[in-house]
Amino acid sequence: MVSTTWELSAADGTVTVRTDVTGPAARTGHRLTIEMTEWTAQVRWAGAEPDSLTTRVVVDSLQVRSGEGGVTPMSGPERAVARANALKSLKAGRFREIEYESSSIIKSDNGYRVEGAVRILGRSRSCPLELTVTDASGRWHLTTKTALVQTEFGVKPCTLMMGALKVADEVTVTVEVDRPA
Repeated sequence: MVSTTWELSAADGTVTVRTDVTGPAARTGHRLTIEMTEWTAQVRWAGAEPDSLTTRVVVDSLQVRSGEGGVTPMSGPERAVARANALKSLKAGRFREIEYESSSIIKSDNGYRVEGAVRILGRSRSCPLELTVTDASGRWHLTTKTALVQTEFGVKPCTLMMGALKVADEVTVTVEVDRPA
């Protein structure tokens, strides 16, 4: 059986995190779209099927792309403050990477079911993924979306205005990759 490895990076796709807001002043806050601009993934293949997946995301590559909602449109300085708050919550100086490692990959109707664990702030939690694969003109488009609860990893969501405005505990992570088939 021939084994090959795909090396993927931000040149092949995006890792996006979407946040929400909560609290009595939630309508004043921005729901953020964050892009992790530096990441790598290795997909090892055993014959015609993927055998393992490992991913590393550089925490300091976090960029706030936009903020929806709020009383006024999100400004550049507000994006910089949101980035600094997110890096502080993720303890970027101490924990430089977020990691994902699969334990099994099983073919499904729309792609693959990946069982594995994500590690944030040194804490691992089970994180199954439904990886959808579409074949478009000899290119695979791979997508997955999952919800993560920050406090399960020891991440303290940011609060403002004496706790009246909070980043919601659950965030949504979306990965989209294009790859020649």
